[in-house]
Amino acid sequence: MQKARIKLTSTDAVKLKKVCDDILDISKKLGTTVSGPIPIPTKKIKVTTRRAPAGSGRETYETWEMRLHKRIIDMQADPKALHLIMKTSVPKEVNIEMELIGN
Repeated sequence: MQKARIKLTSTDAVKLKKVCDDILDISKKLGTTVSGPIPIPTKKIKVTTRRAPAGSGRETYETWEMRLHKRIIDMQADPKALHLIMKTSVPKEVNIEMELIGN
């Protein structure tokens, strides 16, 4: 049977965990085998900007950081389970990618 790989990416770890829990609940209800959620290392994006818009005065800088949290869930490609996962409500901060793997 084919496997479905679900990749989840978000800037908010709490909302990402909630979506992962929803997917695991759906798979447990339907009895499909699941491995995951497997955490991928968090990517930190740093942007350094100058505080003063003009060139005069002291050079002071601010650093802004955005963290991207990622999880991977592998499960059996049961059509009913995948349909229920697509119908779940997902916050706009969470990005979901689904792909089928195998024969």
